[in-house]
Amino acid sequence: QVQLVESGGGLVQAGGSLGLSCAASGRTFSSLAMGWFRQAPGKEREFVAAISWSPGNTNYADSVKGRFTISRDNAKNTLYLQMNSLKPEDTAVYYCAADRWGTAWTTAREYDYWGQGTQVTVSS
Repeated sequence: QVQLVESGGGLVQAGGSLGLSCAASGRTFSSLAMGWFRQAPGKEREFVAAISWSPGNTNYADSVKGRFTISRDNAKNTLYLQMNSLKPEDTAVYYCAADRWGTAWTTAREYDYWGQGTQVTVSS
């Protein structure tokens, strides 16, 4: 079992920056591939970014490429998402997710564990 706890959400003006963290416990963090997803009101959960168990491989949704950066610190059992140049359309609840097999990447239903989410609101 893996427990994931997100933090760092909040209210920011358009063009600003925000950093999210996801603390993991319950399983060797370095053995998990990780991802960030988001869900806006009335919309389906969508992929944001993913990172392999070793920090070398990353993947981003086109909508955030060049603005968001996913990273991880395996020594601290923590996943990060640095969000720059935020837009009102980035407003959503952001979730981190863990994948035991390293194959889920952009597919939400293939992730095994989920955090409770943290709200990000970008004002125009």
